[in-house]
Amino acid sequence: MIRYILKRILQMIPTVFGVILITFILFNVAGGSPGLKVLGPHAQADTLEAFDEQRGFNKPLFFGFKTETRAYEDSDFERTAGDWQNIDGVTNTNGMIVLAEGGEYTIPLEFDLRDDCEYELEIEGRTDGFPMIGLSDEASAKAEKSKLGFSKDWKKTKVVFQGSENPTIIPIDAPVEIRSIKLRRLMNNPFDSQLLFYFKQLAKLDFGVSYATNQRVSKLLADGIVPSLMLTVPIFIIGLVTSIALSLFCAFWRDTWVDRFFVIFSVALMSVNYLVYIVAGQYFLAFKAGWFPVWGFEGARYLALPVLIGVVSGLGANLRFYRTIMLDEAHRDYVRTARAKGVSKSRVLFRHVLKNAMIPIITNVVIAIPFLYTGSLLLESFFGIPGLGYLGISAINSSDVDVVRGIVLIGAFLFVIANLLTDICYALVDPRVKLK
Repeated sequence: MIRYILKRILQMIPTVFGVILITFILFNVAGGSPGLKVLGPHAQADTLEAFDEQRGFNKPLFFGFKTETRAYEDSDFERTAGDWQNIDGVTNTNGMIVLAEGGEYTIPLEFDLRDDCEYELEIEGRTDGFPMIGLSDEASAKAEKSKLGFSKDWKKTKVVFQGSENPTIIPIDAPVEIRSIKLRRLMNNPFDSQLLFYFKQLAKLDFGVSYATNQRVSKLLADGIVPSLMLTVPIFIIGLVTSIALSLFCAFWRDTWVDRFFVIFSVALMSVNYLVYIVAGQYFLAFKAGWFPVWGFEGARYLALPVLIGVVSGLGANLRFYRTIMLDEAHRDYVRTARAKGVSKSRVLFRHVLKNAMIPIITNVVIAIPFLYTGSLLLESFFGIPGLGYLGISAINSSDVDVVRGIVLIGAFLFVIANLLTDICYALVDPRVKLK
């Protein structure tokens, strides 16, 4: 068995890597800019840049020698001249800007660039004269070295400069027409990417910092897991024992009015929306009757009603599932053989049917265990229980990317581990299953 477990752990490595890669793509690629989601579209560019710097979002995604910077967004002169329209001598016409000759035009940056980094400026333009590009106050000294050399045709020209210098365009003999401008920060290490930053975080068990609370995500998860387990574990255990017991009861009295009653009862429970149980329970049992607290988390009494609602809402589906398993086993040949030998009906159910039904039961139980960690989103939100479900809802509402990503990632890891535990449990309950 040890050899099998070690082999499965090795097989889990690519699966775990795939989970990490999928979560990275979901939150770093497909979801758009996390900074804009958290801070809003009207946030200042330097604030967004600081947010990206802290979380590694200002690096290339996977690999690259250059990356974008919020100091200057790629120009779209067909729509607007942007900050260029506030500069004297600049006009916007026919999807381009025109810089009059004889002036010095500094690139309108949103904030100062990093002194320790190099940047690349790419300009697509044309002119009949001789434009140059200067850097800061040293433009005239570097003009001959840095000339753009535009022609009458559209041409792209690139210049690399240090972050402490401000690039300046100097039209000399004729106006310069510019169609696009791009600014990129050059990377010293092309492998210094968002993905590598993400792997380094996970290697240190660092899930980032919550923007909403400015606390470490690992601390928020540690604080929230206890209230979640205090809610979900009782729901899980009570629901499991109750549904298996009732399913055995149905199998014992199969094809009688008792069996039909529980079938109708389970279908009725399944037909009611989960939210109805919560609202009705809070209104009638807590608010009207006063048997339970309506809101809060100050002791076991505050968990009684959420646990009751969780058990009742899931009982219908579990009862139908386990009843089907028991009845399927009850019609097997070994059951008929045992009954023919004079074994009592109750002994057949508990010694034979229940034992041989453990494979699908274990599958259903072990796979459900990882979801105990994430808590119950609706129950925790409606009853004010500070668990991971409540934390997840709050993080989604506030676009707290690091918190959502941490919850999803740990839940995925637990699911992978649960699959291994399922196979081990198969071998423990069924001697026909060999771990090889």
